[in-house]
Amino acid sequence: MAAQARPPRKALVTGAARGIGLAIARQLAQDGMQVLATDVDAQALAMAVSDLAQQGFAVAGEPLDVCSRAEVRALLHTHGPLDVVVNNAGIASRLLAFGDIAASELRRIFSVNVSGVFVVAQEAARQMKEGGRIVNIASRGYLGGAGASHYVASKAAVVGLTRAMAIELRWRGITVNAVAPGMVDTRMLDDFSAPMRRSLERREPSGSAADPQTIADAVAFLSSARAAQINGQVLLVDGGKSVGMPPL
Repeated sequence: MAAQARPPRKALVTGAARGIGLAIARQLAQDGMQVLATDVDAQALAMAVSDLAQQGFAVAGEPLDVCSRAEVRALLHTHGPLDVVVNNAGIASRLLAFGDIAASELRRIFSVNVSGVFVVAQEAARQMKEGGRIVNIASRGYLGGAGASHYVASKAAVVGLTRAMAIELRWRGITVNAVAPGMVDTRMLDDFSAPMRRSLERREPSGSAADPQTIADAVAFLSSARAAQINGQVLLVDGGKSVGMPPL
């Protein structure tokens, strides 16, 4: 009797309407996973899913506010249990000096970048079986930087959460890792003026912002069976900028 084919692994990607999240959803679908793309922007998500369908990728889309535990639970009740969770949803803000950051802005950043990751990961992990993969999108910014201490703190929290989750969930055969992108060509760069962007790109080892696909490739590997022995790690995908800055 021929062995039955295994069903495709099920993956959830948050913040998947554009940029890095969209590239991740496309790559995981290309790798044969059954992908559920989510985003708080329902209209942008619908357009993204439609574009993926025209490219031949069967990706489902569901609007989701990662800060709402009720919405997350409802989504997982319908679509869980999941094999792969990619916590990509995140927000940034314009550059602000440390002394000028309002408490409301700090709460806004942490609500999505930290609480959103925590809620989705916690609820998904309750159902996840052995062999599960959780990948959190941090940022090279967690190493520190001027003008964005609230964002830096939120991404440093994601790194700490990743390591703590990995310690606990490893006993269930679930790995938890983070990918920390450097400068990537996404909508987050729109807040920078053209001269500022050129100045920032000159400090990149490659001379330009990375393509979102570069991050998607890293996430795809950490989501695969090949990465079973990689756990609690932070993979910096920044062209080596984190090793040291170029001379002025």
